[in-house]
This record gives sequence, structure tokens and C-alpha cells, in this order.
Amino acid sequence: MKRFILTIIFALCVMATAPSSAFAAVNLSQATRARIENDLVRELGPRVGVFDYISFQVDGNGTVTLYGQVRDALLKRHAAEDARKIEGVKRIQNEIEVLPLVPADDNIRRAVYVSIYSQNGFERYRTRAVPPVHIIVKNGSVTLEGFVANKLEYAQVKAAANNVPGVFSVKNNLQIDKE
Repeated sequence: MKRFILTIIFALCVMATAPSSAFAAVNLSQATRARIENDLVRELGPRVGVFDYISFQVDGNGTVTLYGQVRDALLKRHAAEDARKIEGVKRIQNEIEVLPLVPADDNIRRAVYVSIYSQNGFERYRTRAVPPVHIIVKNGSVTLEGFVANKLEYAQVKAAANNVPGVFSVKNNLQIDKE
């Protein structure tokens, strides 16, 4: 009897330390992952302003990892809550950074926004609910996230941000839209 109990305990220990993929791994189909990604864009998009940036990754097991920077801790929490509502999402990892409240950074945000969106040709971006260029400012350093239409706009946006007084550095993570 003792030997039987030890065998069961050993088997349970082996099962507990086995990789989770040895059991019922979810392995979402490409179609399901694409649907989850589209749902995430639809759910998260309206909450994200020009001075916030949220991105995500969906793995094959239904885990959504949220990345980015936001000015408000509530937005971080709401992003996770919204992602959790989506069918097929099994787990949320929220790695969104809440930016420090620094009045000088707020001044830089506004100045960079005006510098970028007042340029000729950028009027069409200002009319969108969420402009395509997100301006993230942390301790005087600016990171540009999002999309522009071409290489010329890419260069214009970076130059506009670099010319704002008080900006220490500009990291341009913009992508050229392939539409």
C-alpha cells in the first residue's frame, strides 16, 4: 500500500513538472489568432490617444501580451480588461508602462504635436479619431510610433520632433504604410 501511494505521488510530481504543452495545449489556428488580433485592434483602438501607444502579441496558446506606454494607469488597466473580454484569449500579460507625470513632458508633447501636425500635407491625419503618429515623451526623450505614407513624411516627422525646444532625443519607430 505504501509503495502504491509513493508511485501515485511520484506520478503526480512528474506530471506537475512536465511542460504544459505535453497536456492540452491550445495551439490556436492562424485564423483564430487573426480574429483575436482584429478584435484587439477594434477594442483597444478607441481608447488610445495620440500621446499613448499600445501594441500586443498573441501567442499560439491564447496569451495576449500588451506592450507600450500610456499617460494614465487607468488606460493600462482598461486595456487588459478589454483584451480579456475577447473570445479565445486565455491569459493577459500586461507590460504596458505608465509614464511619469512630468509637466515639462506635457509641454513637449503639445509642442511636438503642433510641430508635426501643422505641416503641409499632414492635415488629413489631424482629422482622424486617432492620428497615425503617436508621440510618446518620457523625461524629455521622444519616441514616435505608428505609420506614415512614405519616406518623405517619415523624415519630416522626425525633423519636426527634433526641432522642438526641450527635446533631448528622438527615436523614430514609425513604419511606412504599405497600403
